[in-house]
Amino acid sequence: MASTEDVFDSLEAIIAARPTESPWITSADGHRGFSPDHVLLEQLLAVPIGAGAGSESGRLAKAIDAWVAHELRRAGFGSDEVWPRLQRPRVLPREVALFIEGLPKQQQDEARRQLAKNKRVAPNDARILGKAYVKQVDVVVAQWARGPELLVSTKSMVSSFRNNLPNRFEESYGDAKNLRGRYPLVALGFLFVLRSTVIDERGTLDRTIDMLRKLRAEGDGYDATGLVLAEWKDHPDFASVALRSDAVPQDLGVGSFLEVLVDRVLERTPIDMHVKVRELREKRDLPIADVEAD
Repeated sequence: MASTEDVFDSLEAIIAARPTESPWITSADGHRGFSPDHVLLEQLLAVPIGAGAGSESGRLAKAIDAWVAHELRRAGFGSDEVWPRLQRPRVLPREVALFIEGLPKQQQDEARRQLAKNKRVAPNDARILGKAYVKQVDVVVAQWARGPELLVSTKSMVSSFRNNLPNRFEESYGDAKNLRGRYPLVALGFLFVLRSTVIDERGTLDRTIDMLRKLRAEGDGYDATGLVLAEWKDHPDFASVALRSDAVPQDLGVGSFLEVLVDRVLERTPIDMHVKVRELREKRDLPIADVEAD
């Protein structure tokens, strides 16, 4: 793979082949929770790992980014307001996409060709100005009129856990303060992906769980933190990736992580915004129209 953009390219067909129905399910006790597509997550993680890039945490994180974005689209957020987008360009203002869709077909094709060359309008990564510095954010829900409404940072680590863990959390703590300082109402999340061999390092997984909970304990920190433990055999014995959900506390599971983030967006916006998300969440038709319906 020549670039991390190639990772996204190799994931498109896999994502497109998966079901896109609502992720919300109701348990026997009446609780409505977010049911993530774990099978898709395993499939996406297997792409960079199967290509021999399992030790390159950046490529692994791109697979996670694509999966989180897909889950947010399943929850009802628009395909052009969730970045990274399924197709290139991965970052494109929703309003620009709407403008292009309104052009005659021939002009649409030419506009998309020009966009591919213009990294100022359609960059590879979303870079968000925080209180103190510009931060590359991995998954974003945003519109021009509203600004960022949901921001997710992902980190991954496949080895040397004990040595690198303090640095990862120091970075994440600072990023939360930076982004929250400029966007106090944003739904802010941090998702940490570790190879399951972290379990073999005595006490390291417990420290990770403790720190993830502390990152969301303060009012100006993260709204949600999550943990993914991925298990695989080293190449060339690699066959597939399995999630070790049994070793992750429920409050740090990806279902809880996504549920909290979606709920925070809905709590912090009027009822006539994100109407489709609300309808899927509540499993009913709302008698109102989205204020910015296409």
